[in-house]
Amino acid sequence: MKTSPLTAADLDRLEELLDSETFGAERLLLDEMQAVLCAVAAAPEPVPLDIWLPALLGVAPDWESPAQEAEVLDLVTRLHDEIGATLAAGQDVAPLLYPLEEDSEDLDFAAWADAYLMGTELGEADWFDVADEHEEDLYDLLQPVFLLSGTLEAQTREMGGTWLSPSEEARAMAQAQERLPELPQRVYAFWRIKGQPVQTLRRDLPKIGRNDPCPCGSGKKYKHCCGAAT
Repeated sequence: MKTSPLTAADLDRLEELLDSETFGAERLLLDEMQAVLCAVAAAPEPVPLDIWLPALLGVAPDWESPAQEAEVLDLVTRLHDEIGATLAAGQDVAPLLYPLEEDSEDLDFAAWADAYLMGTELGEADWFDVADEHEEDLYDLLQPVFLLSGTLEAQTREMGGTWLSPSEEARAMAQAQERLPELPQRVYAFWRIKGQPVQTLRRDLPKIGRNDPCPCGSGKKYKHCCGAAT
C-alpha cells in the first residue's frame, strides 16, 4: 500500500512525539532516524521492520495510549517508505541536520553520520563482505560519513597514524559536508549496480587497507579485527 509523504507539519508532530516521556534514552532524534533509514533503504539485503523499528524507537516504548502508538508508527513507517521511494526514483535525500547548539549556525553533521553508520550495521549482511572485490569502492564511497562521524580520525590515531593538519581537516570536512546530500543515493546505486566506479574524496586522507594485516598484530585482516566497526 502506497503511503503519503510527510509534510512539514508531520515532521514537526513526529519531533513533538519523540520528545514525550513515552520514549527512553534509546530512541533516536528525527535527524538520526532519517540517517538510519537512508542506510536501511540502501542496504544490500532487506532489513526487516522488527529490526529497524526498535533501533529507532527503543525496544519497549511506554505508550500512553493505542492512539499514540498508532500515530507514531504511522509517521515513522511513512518516513521509511518515503526515503525508500525517493532513493528508488534516483533522487537525493536532503539530510535533516540540527544545530550543534541552540541559535548556532553550525550544523551537527556528526550525529547524522554516526546514525548512518549505525544503519549500515542493522542487517545480517556485512556490507564490506557483500561488496567483495568492490569493497575498496564502497569504503571510498562511505568516506564522508567515516570522516564526519570522527571514526576515521579515531582509528587513525589508535593505530599510531598521523592525522590531518587543522587546515587539511577543515578542507576535508567541508568537502564531506558538501557531498553528504548525494551520499544516500550513491550508496543505493552502488548496491543496485554493484561495482560501478565511484568518485572519492581526495586521497590526502589516511587510507587503511581493509585487506591488509591488522597492525595490532592479531594476524587477522584489518576488516575482521580493529576495522570491524566500519
